[in-house]
Parts: sequence; structure tokens; C-alpha cells
Amino acid sequence: MRVIDYEKGISAIDSDYVRPNMDAIHLIVEGGRAAIVDTGTNHSVPHVLEALQAKGIAPQAVEFVILTHVHLDHAGGAGLLMQKLPAARLAVHPRGVRHMVDPAALMAGTIELYGRASAARLYGQIVPVSPGRILAVSEGSSLHLGDREFLFFDTPGHARHHVCMLDGATHHLFAGDMFGVSYREFDRGPRQFVFPATTPIQFDPRAFHQSIERLMALAPRALYITHYGQIKDVKRQSEDLLSLVDAHAELARNAASIGEPGPRLEYLRKGVAEILVAQAYRQNWSMQGKALRRFMVMDINLNAAGLAAWLDTRTGLT
Repeated sequence: MRVIDYEKGISAIDSDYVRPNMDAIHLIVEGGRAAIVDTGTNHSVPHVLEALQAKGIAPQAVEFVILTHVHLDHAGGAGLLMQKLPAARLAVHPRGVRHMVDPAALMAGTIELYGRASAARLYGQIVPVSPGRILAVSEGSSLHLGDREFLFFDTPGHARHHVCMLDGATHHLFAGDMFGVSYREFDRGPRQFVFPATTPIQFDPRAFHQSIERLMALAPRALYITHYGQIKDVKRQSEDLLSLVDAHAELARNAASIGEPGPRLEYLRKGVAEILVAQAYRQNWSMQGKALRRFMVMDINLNAAGLAAWLDTRTGLT
């Protein structure tokens, strides 16, 4: 179990999804009570329970499990974790509620993306959640952990069922995948870097811009993203992110004339990799070139597939 402790009772628990330092579950502790933001997969549940035990938090003291969205690297372990947390309620965007009650369609989409064997290995059997334990949260919703208020914002762009959460105790923002990925392996000393996540199937660059601009108007002091942990220098990060989102969208538009899905996807993969490597060189990331391409192969493939899905929607091919 790997845990990073930040300020005001906030910690990142490594979910152990795919590799270390790729996928974080965030824990918030206030007055002996706790909330968990995103859950990782079924394989992550023992790590969460171990972290709670290490901090002296009983399972029944967890009041909320909060999902930024229902992609399975964020929500695949929600049902199993809820079985272990008898007093917790699950907070999720209204569009995500049905997928938590009946995860069959969610799993089917994952199998289509990864293949049956890989989906089973990564996520296992997804456990449904009783409707009576689910809270729908969207724009303007709030929850309280003791005197600590969490305020929710509807933030489409990465997915239409995505919410971000502002912590009133710190004025920090829990942003899920809305600020893309910022792997610690890329850091250059204290300087951190971001790269967008345009994963299937609901990437929308216009909505992405609107969501980021709304969140920046809140002037958050720090962000917590699932991939990975706390990031600061928020204004610069947001500007870089939006520039890279625009580059991804332009790449997709340039691929519109390629009629065959296979060659088009290969063109998008190559283009995403070129955007990544150029950004790393321009910003002097700690990882560069071929090593970076190898390290980011999963992200490159997912971003390309998300751009292909967006392009299909725009051109009426789906």
C-alpha cells in the first residue's frame, strides 16, 4: 500500500491499477469521519481498507464514496467497496446512477474497448449498488462531512457524467479526469505537467473548454486528479491543458478524410504520440522521446480511440 498524505486530512492511496503511481484514490478525513473520492477497481478495495485501518478510521466511519465519473478505473470497485463500508452512501452524477445500479452496459462497453480477457483481468466482476444507497449529485449539490462542505460542479468534456468537487476546508478541487493526466514520472523538480485524457466515448472539446474555464473561475489553490495526486500551479496547468485539447481536436479534424477506421485510428495514434513528445520536449519533462512513447502507450491508444469516437459523432458515422 502506497499513501501520500497532503494537508487537511487529504491523502492519495495508490489503487495499484496497471502500475504504481498511475491511479489514485483520494481519502478525506475530518473529525474521525471519512469520504473517499473514486475507488479504483475491485483489486483496489484491500488497499483502501488497509489505508483506513492505518489511519484509525473504522469502515463504518466512512460516510461517502464519491465518484467523479463511472469509467471503471474510477468506479469499478465502487460496488465491492460499498459492501465493506456499511454506513457509506455513494455520490455520483445523475447520468451515472443507472450504471451503478446495473453495471451490465458499463461492462459491455469496457469489453468492447479492451476485449473480454483484458476487461476481466483489469476489473473483475462489477458489483451493483443498491439504489437506496446512491445520492445523485450535479451542479450546485453539496455534501457535508461534519462541518466540512463539498460543493459539486457538472463538468462535461471528458465524459457527460463527470462532476468535480470543491473542498470548502482547503479550496482545493477534486477533478477526476477533467485535468487529464499528470504523472509524477514527468516532473522536473517541483514543476509538474499535464496531458489531456480524450478517452472514449464522450470527449467534447467545446464542453471541455467551458468546464475548465468555469473551474478556473473558482481559483482553486490545488487540484487532485486520479492520474496522479495533487497538482499545483493551476493557472499554467489549465492553459497548457486547453492548448493540448485544441491540438487533439485539430488532429481529429485532419483525420476526417480518412475513410477506413483502421488507417484513421493509426493516424490518430501517431498524431497523439507526436503531440505528446513535442509537448515533453517543449516543456522539458523528465521523460522524453521513445521512453515516453513506451511509458504512455495505453494513454496514447485511449486518446486516439476517444478522438475517433468524437470524429464519428461529428461526421454522422455512428
